[in-house]
Amino acid sequence: MLMKEFRVCMPLTVEEYNIGQLYMIAKHSHEQSEKGEGVEVIKNEPHEDPKHGTGRYTEKRIHLSNRLPSWVRAVIPRIFYITEKAWNYYPYTVTGHVPFYLGS
Repeated sequence: MLMKEFRVCMPLTVEEYNIGQLYMIAKHSHEQSEKGEGVEVIKNEPHEDPKHGTGRYTEKRIHLSNRLPSWVRAVIPRIFYITEKAWNYYPYTVTGHVPFYLGS
């Protein structure tokens, strides 16, 4: 298999890009959240990893009730979300998902 690497010159530093990336992720999450739906941040704290160094740990709940078809909403409870756990050591990210949760 042949692999090629392309490098693109950007008019900003890696640190500035990282800050911009985090800002856009937070902005998108906020735009997708309305009336208790969307993304709910449970934890957002610093984390130290022996392999990747200093980073952030975030735990989010992604509420999906209003994004489901109406026939599915009639069958399942109102509270339905996916839990995402992520460790961000820029440029490395480790993400895990709990498949789903039906709350009461």
